[in-house]
Amino acid sequence: MANYTENFYGGSDYGFDPAYEKEFTLGMSEGYHFPTSQFGLTTDPRTSNQVKEVSNKLSTGAKTIELSLIQTNILESIPRQHFKEINRLKKLVGADLTFHGPLVEPTGITQNGWEPSQREQAERQMWNSLERAHDVDPDGNIVVTFHTSNGLPEPRTRIKTKDGKEISTGIAVIDERTGRFGALPRPKEDYFTGEKADPDTELKKLNEQNWTQELNNVNIAAIRGRERFDRLNVVGRENREIAKKLDLEKLYQTANTEEGKRFMSSLDPETKKVAEDLVDEMNYGAISIKDSYIGFKSLYNQAYSAAQTAKDKDSIKKLEAIKKEVTPLVGEYDKDPYKVKKLSQAISKGIEELGSMNPPQVFQPIEKFAIDKASETFSNLAFSAYNKFGNTAPVISIENPPAGMGLSRADEIRELIKESRNKFTQKLMENRGLSEDEAKRQAEKLIGATWDVGHINMIRKYGYDAEDVVKESKIIAPYVKHVHLSDNFGLDHTELPMGMGNVPTKKILELQEQFKNAKKIVETGGPWYQFFQRSPLSETMRAFGSPIYAMEMAPSWNYGTSGGYFVGQGATLPEQHFSLYGSGFSNLPTELGGQMAGRSRMGGAPIE
Repeated sequence: MANYTENFYGGSDYGFDPAYEKEFTLGMSEGYHFPTSQFGLTTDPRTSNQVKEVSNKLSTGAKTIELSLIQTNILESIPRQHFKEINRLKKLVGADLTFHGPLVEPTGITQNGWEPSQREQAERQMWNSLERAHDVDPDGNIVVTFHTSNGLPEPRTRIKTKDGKEISTGIAVIDERTGRFGALPRPKEDYFTGEKADPDTELKKLNEQNWTQELNNVNIAAIRGRERFDRLNVVGRENREIAKKLDLEKLYQTANTEEGKRFMSSLDPETKKVAEDLVDEMNYGAISIKDSYIGFKSLYNQAYSAAQTAKDKDSIKKLEAIKKEVTPLVGEYDKDPYKVKKLSQAISKGIEELGSMNPPQVFQPIEKFAIDKASETFSNLAFSAYNKFGNTAPVISIENPPAGMGLSRADEIRELIKESRNKFTQKLMENRGLSEDEAKRQAEKLIGATWDVGHINMIRKYGYDAEDVVKESKIIAPYVKHVHLSDNFGLDHTELPMGMGNVPTKKILELQEQFKNAKKIVETGGPWYQFFQRSPLSETMRAFGSPIYAMEMAPSWNYGTSGGYFVGQGATLPEQHFSLYGSGFSNLPTELGGQMAGRSRMGGAPIE
């Protein structure tokens, strides 16, 4: 007994027990024991009674609450006065509020393709949530989170092979002419040539083949039209005497008019037959050439747009020369059959010139297209907010959706934020007269990223590991303004409290100061509340080693507390124990296997 140092009875086992640290906590480094004030809870997105939701969440002890209004119909069902009531509640208890906007597709891409009106509608829905967010916090820059996408296909499917290489297994492409999109899968090996192509190479080939085919189709129509006009000479030679009596130019101009019909009726049968053959050849030829002109104009516009985007001055010069040659002939093809033939020749020459240029990227990777359209939406929102609210404009924070959805990887979100900031900067300079430095400062202040550590952890199902998750977080770190916390095992969106899955939270949050200083919203959703029916706040504080007291010193929620006999490990071999129970087994309470009925190990009062 001389070396006995353990308690006879250790008391209750819960979060203040040091053993808990080894099992559930994240083991944050010194200086990264986050205070409870940095953590927030979300409201239930399924109810319009957000006043009650905020009140209930504040009652748990949380100091930061995120209004989760991800469903547009729920957002629209909340009276405006409720947001002002939430603001009064915020002031009353000294809480911080953030706002999760509705899940809409900011690009305007739907299952049926892309429509400008859909992007504008999404922008209006998002603007409504920004106004409501400002009602909640009219005196500050409330953070409003929007997803990068909602329904957009993954632009590039990337996986990590067993030998550690990252490869693309497919890319999503869009046809800008129609707004239609689809997936270009990873091509199979060409056993004939031995080539191992990748999706990017296949996309380049697709654009080249498509361009060549369309040029050929237009040229074939032009050639067929010329051939029909060439047949006029054949008909004329076979019926020379009759053809001399006919005015081809007038016949061409009046063929489909009442005057032409009367003229045909006045001819003798033999002459009428020759005249009808000539008209048929001219009509068929003219229709083919007109079709070729329509197709040529469309291809010309594609080539010109591509040259402008690429700032290819040589190609633009060639295109202007083609235009000068073709344009004068366009207005004459209804009057002179021979001008129609010349138009056909000019088109064929233009087709040859277009074929010598770089093929326009008709089929574009949807990533580039989506970033362009989404950045237009986000920059417009930021500009509208700045115009209306000035220095209290809400911060637009763009969140990564679960891995596998559109624009979910860090490099994609980084480019989206950069493009949104650039467009917002230009709007401020052109429309508000701000200097470039001030415009950039406002753009960096009002547009950033919400980084969901649980969402990015789901790249593990594509063969990635914890280090890859940290690398993704490092890419986005300079842009982070807000953090969403949930845990999972990388395969599904389970939303466990932190420390209960394999999200490398410790390494992520210790990357840069942006993560340390950002508000962290605990997004422990449906399954946790459904099965355990309690707030995840205490689990979160244990996981992060949050200090119990406001001065942010020990003890913490996961370590460093001590108590009496009935709390924690308590004193070793307490004298009171022996005076109450003696030293024999039979003197223990019945619940501990002894024979002392009427006494409880949890207190001195008899058991009722």
